[in-house]
Amino acid sequence: MIELSNVSKTFTLHNQGSAVIEVISDVSFAVASGECVALTGASGAGKSTLMRMIYGNYLTQAGEIRIGDLDIVQAEPRDVIKLRRDVLGYVSQFLRVVPRVPTLDVVAEPLRAVGVSVEDAEARAKALLGQLNIPERLWSLSPTTFSGGEQQRVNIARGFARAYPAMLLDEPTASLDAANREVVLSLIEDAKARGSAIIGIFHDEAARARVCDREIDVSHFTPGMAA
Repeated sequence: MIELSNVSKTFTLHNQGSAVIEVISDVSFAVASGECVALTGASGAGKSTLMRMIYGNYLTQAGEIRIGDLDIVQAEPRDVIKLRRDVLGYVSQFLRVVPRVPTLDVVAEPLRAVGVSVEDAEARAKALLGQLNIPERLWSLSPTTFSGGEQQRVNIARGFARAYPAMLLDEPTASLDAANREVVLSLIEDAKARGSAIIGIFHDEAARARVCDREIDVSHFTPGMAA
């Protein structure tokens, strides 16, 4: 479902004489449907950079990144947008939403974008917000007014609203209490059971051991860090 072949990334430092820094080089691996793979490695190894490349936020200098039949590296922007709507979900560490949009609409939006009725989309959103212990009195408010932990849980609810065939998870359990951590891990297990291919960054070792089938140490692909 997700396949990387000989992927490399450089950054050009325009404020330092256009110096070119090689971040990661020659990354190749695949993730099957129903499998969860953890990206590991020391800080600075390029885990988050690789995640953003897979989502199409960062340009890739070489190689292929295929999600289903689409190569993100060569795809037109409109095709990447369609892929994100229909196939590839992403739970980042930060909630980015339009101010003043109610929380219920924020979570329901990915479903409404693919034609799910307002009633069904809201029902799914309410169920997730309830599971993640966001009080009902807050659902009509913008999540931009919430605490950091509440925003994170809204972000998770939005990310899991749809049954995406592929998902990227960047620290989904970070800073959560035990009850909400358990909810998130159960959501990941449910996604795997229905066939989602998942790539995640988990600094929580117990969470990683529970939901991940294997690990890929990104340090092996990082110049100067490889063992």
